[in-house]
Amino acid sequence: MRGKAQEDAVRTLNTLQTNASYLEQVKRQRGDPQKQLEAMELFLARSGLQVEDLDRLNIIHVTGTKGKGSTCAFTECILRNYGLKTGFFSSPHLVQVRERIRINGQPIRPELFTKHFWRLYRRLEETKDGSCVSMPAYFRFLTLMAFHVFLQEKVDLAVVEVGIGGAYDCTNIIRKPVVCGVSSLGIDHTSLLGDTVEKIAWQKGGIFKPGVPAFTVLQPEGPLAVLRERAQQISCPLYLCPPLEALEEGGPTLTLGLEGEHQRSNAALALQLAHCWLQQQGHQDLGELKMSRPSVPCQLPLAPVFQPTSHMRHGLQDTEWPGRTQVLQHGPLTWYLDGAHTTSSMQACVRWFRQVLQCNQRPPSGPEVRVLLFNSTGDRDSSALLKLLQPCQFDYAVFCPNLTEVSSTGNADQQNFTVTLDQMLIRCLDHQRHWSHLDKEQDGPDLWGPPQPSRPAPLLLAPHPPHPCIASSLVFSCVSHALQWISQGRDPVFQPPHPPKSLLSHPTATSGASVLQEAAAIHVLVTGSLHLVGSVLKLLEPSLSQ
Repeated sequence: MRGKAQEDAVRTLNTLQTNASYLEQVKRQRGDPQKQLEAMELFLARSGLQVEDLDRLNIIHVTGTKGKGSTCAFTECILRNYGLKTGFFSSPHLVQVRERIRINGQPIRPELFTKHFWRLYRRLEETKDGSCVSMPAYFRFLTLMAFHVFLQEKVDLAVVEVGIGGAYDCTNIIRKPVVCGVSSLGIDHTSLLGDTVEKIAWQKGGIFKPGVPAFTVLQPEGPLAVLRERAQQISCPLYLCPPLEALEEGGPTLTLGLEGEHQRSNAALALQLAHCWLQQQGHQDLGELKMSRPSVPCQLPLAPVFQPTSHMRHGLQDTEWPGRTQVLQHGPLTWYLDGAHTTSSMQACVRWFRQVLQCNQRPPSGPEVRVLLFNSTGDRDSSALLKLLQPCQFDYAVFCPNLTEVSSTGNADQQNFTVTLDQMLIRCLDHQRHWSHLDKEQDGPDLWGPPQPSRPAPLLLAPHPPHPCIASSLVFSCVSHALQWISQGRDPVFQPPHPPKSLLSHPTATSGASVLQEAAAIHVLVTGSLHLVGSVLKLLEPSLSQ
């Protein structure tokens, strides 16, 4: 059980606004991004640090729409395999807020979190006056706290993941990173970053710094041209990462700790970031440069092609990043967890899910059932995401808010004061309506996939469906209730004491329960939101809460 001191710290942190409130604040003020950075620099100064102090952290600064967290995780693990002491700042957290600030790959200890939280909080309280906002918002506070922790712990380097965008992001007070990276670009946070990939690319390129090398993966022509122009304006040397195949040529195939074909692009970027960092810091074990250069149609100079070292290979293989292309085998249930929440990341998620199912296909010992557990928040187009999930041929779709339990008062790490439970449930009912509409549109079988076994008849699972045609879908008020219905007591890890009567109060819910109870295998894809994945992990992997 966590100590009361840390619980108090997390509850106090929650009073500083959640990330959603911060987004609204930034949207109102985004006309002058310099004002945003100046406000963050003022908070930094009040906390006892100057921008120049951050130079001592030897920072790797990474942005992108899809895969920036995975890229950071790969990069951190590679450099840790060199025996370096690493700091890693990321967002959001899945189960505990401590996950956002890591030392040597592990979330900081509860007592360290508590100590640094209160030290920073009191310092900001002591330095407030009438001319400024007394406390930074939630994400800003955690960013400041990460910088303090990394400096106090004397890390050799810090991998810093941008929160949202780049130019306006509060991590962008970093003036002299060692190297910057931009992962795959796509559409997300449109109300803040813009409604085209080109506008979003302009925001992401805002982390470029004069004379600091930057690397990106192959992007569509439009956003790549924007990144190139941004780099030229800022006098930043920008390089294109060669594909992973070019680095594997003549050597062993690289094994990645994260599943999914799309992770190869993230790994290629991570290798370049780590290689450049090591080179800039004067390390010798960098891997032998190759003479052959792959032919890539692009107007950017190509990054070095080198033979990955043993440290690099082990780093890629050892990387763990929960909630991204993660598989949990719990008896007859297999849980597939991926926090995809943009169209491009959902396409990658669907490819991964279908590929894993196909690779693990065995002679059926009985009926198999596929279940989708989905939620989407913010300004994201949930109908577009759900449409991409149609080829997976789910038997049931389950929707619920990102709450582990109906009441989150006992779980400070997952408290969210910006939306009510009613608002969350209305959003879930919208998802259900979108799914029903897509179901009606889907007249024929999936022409892309192999022939599928017959599926059970659609069931009316909504207790009070707004339309009688909503079939094979169900809305629950929390993740715990959703998991209880899906698992039917058959998950050896997730064993809640007593299911609520409401789960069995509707005859069609009972019919669906019978199908799940008799299935030889149940495949559950959890996606649409990293926060949803975190709530599921809290219940399926209790060790993450300890």
